[in-house]
Amino acid sequence: MRAVLYILTTLSVIGLAFWAYRENYATQQALSDTDDLRAEIRIAHSRLAVLRAEWAYLNRPDRLRDLAELNFERLGLLPLLPDQFGQIDQVTFPPLPDLPLFEITDGVDVSTMEAPE
Repeated sequence: MRAVLYILTTLSVIGLAFWAYRENYATQQALSDTDDLRAEIRIAHSRLAVLRAEWAYLNRPDRLRDLAELNFERLGLLPLLPDQFGQIDQVTFPPLPDLPLFEITDGVDVSTMEAPE
């Protein structure tokens, strides 16, 4: 009986060691993948910073004004003037459409229901 117990204990320790070995390598792989993703995120952030700088450089008001003057015949763009801006209450919004309302009931008679207090 002791021999069987020793064999089962030894097999359990070997099984747990194998499981711990596999988990260790899975954890190391997950950490490596995380480091790779963080490196990709850093590269993407640096690319985004460069793109934002380029966008700011290309959208300089003096450059856009010169381009608008250069291409006035084709585009017909005029510079913005302060009197072209208005207040939000001066904007006329379209009326909201009248949509039919539907009540979802699961077999409950709505006419007999009381209002919550």
